[in-house]
Amino acid sequence: MKQLLNPGSLIKLLFLTISITAVSVSNAQQMKPKQSGYAPANGTNVYYEVYGDGQPIVLLHGAFMTIGTNWGELIPELAKTRKVIALELQGHGHTPFSDRKLSRTTLASDVEKVMDYLKIDSADVAGYSFGGQIAYQFAIQSPKRLKKLVIISSAYKSEGWAPEIASAFKNMKPELFANSPMQAAYDEVAPDKTKWIPFLTQMIAMAGETFNLGDDNIAKITAPVLIIAGDNDGMDKVELAKTYKLLGGGVVGDLHPMPQSQLAIVPHQSHVSLMMQTKILFGYLDSFLQ
Repeated sequence: MKQLLNPGSLIKLLFLTISITAVSVSNAQQMKPKQSGYAPANGTNVYYEVYGDGQPIVLLHGAFMTIGTNWGELIPELAKTRKVIALELQGHGHTPFSDRKLSRTTLASDVEKVMDYLKIDSADVAGYSFGGQIAYQFAIQSPKRLKKLVIISSAYKSEGWAPEIASAFKNMKPELFANSPMQAAYDEVAPDKTKWIPFLTQMIAMAGETFNLGDDNIAKITAPVLIIAGDNDGMDKVELAKTYKLLGGGVVGDLHPMPQSQLAIVPHQSHVSLMMQTKILFGYLDSFLQ
């Protein structure tokens, strides 16, 4: 019988995320943003960094992560030919904690407000894990602001994850994060370190809620979508195939026109290790976004 992932195992996985992305943080520090600051958004302020020039792409990080720990290795590659706008979502990194109820709708609206502040009419958007959920929501509620969408190891509904992952989300507790690498990273840049526990409480509550952005809403996304997943990343691959079908994929390419959306399954990769495959990810993104 397969052993279910318990909350402690999930936290260890998150610890691993921070550990193996230490190089990413270093790279992000070596490449300084050409612009950074805070954009007013729905009663709070969202931290952003801008790199490079060209067609804009907005990057949305995973849960408990920062710009550097999630995107540190990809930003230098993307910024060679593109304008990269990386955000830190509510309570993450430099962005202050807010008593606002966490919701995907509000966070997606925050993304649009940052684009307004930076005078960006439309952009490509890429999101990893939790950031992918926000990217999906952005595509649904702000379609005119979106050019192309990249979803990395993420789902638009709870059923998109394997049962073990959903169970672990529902059983997480703030004390499991005590004195963790995530807390150290938070303390390093957070504007108010005393908000650590309230931030965790918000995020854990949201993670434990069943959610579904709607099959019909996904099917209405007209922008080209690239879905990237690891073959062992905790996502239900049957549901993933259904998602791709909703986006117009899964056709017999020799008999019908090729769909504008794409699906990439990267072999021998977990949820964590997938984000470390910089060359592979950049190859997919560069080809798709062109």
